[in-house]
Amino acid sequence: MNKHLVFLALTVTLLSGQLLAQETNENALQSGTIDEQFDYIYGASNNYQEYKVVRRSFLDRLKSNMLDSIQTMRGEVLELKKDVQTRQDSIRSIQNLLAQTESEKQEAIAAKDNFNFLGLGIQKGVYSTFMWVLVGALAAALALFSFKYFRSFSKIKKAEKDLSELQEEFEQHRKNTLERERKLKRELIDAQMGKS
Repeated sequence: MNKHLVFLALTVTLLSGQLLAQETNENALQSGTIDEQFDYIYGASNNYQEYKVVRRSFLDRLKSNMLDSIQTMRGEVLELKKDVQTRQDSIRSIQNLLAQTESEKQEAIAAKDNFNFLGLGIQKGVYSTFMWVLVGALAAALALFSFKYFRSFSKIKKAEKDLSELQEEFEQHRKNTLERERKLKRELIDAQMGKS
């Protein structure tokens, strides 16, 4: 009896394992990957000479699964293409925004560096250079006029001094001349009185 029980237990175990393996293999055909489905069909096929005989239902199921996989992949490819297109549109939009921002930045820099002076648009660097040249020219003109003024001033002082000396000399000469004239008049008067 023990032998029968052991045999019965062994048979039940083997049959349940075979049923479980067959169920697992059929599940592989239903829900496994394409590789697993091919492996299942290859394993479940019978041999005839050097060929494998495959059940038509297995091939139909495999075809259906492959078409579903292809359809799913096509859908994923379309989704990825849409995603790529969306990202490219986003990149173009960002590039346009960047170009616009760069243009606005350049305009702001140009507006900052330029301003109107006497109705003319002029750059600050040119204006600054022009103003420094103007200041330098005015300083040179001031130095030249100051030099000429002080030179003229010294000439005027010398001329005034010479004039003053000349006036003193003239005054002295006039006094001497008056003195001589008086002296001559006295001599003349004395001479006229002496003759008379």
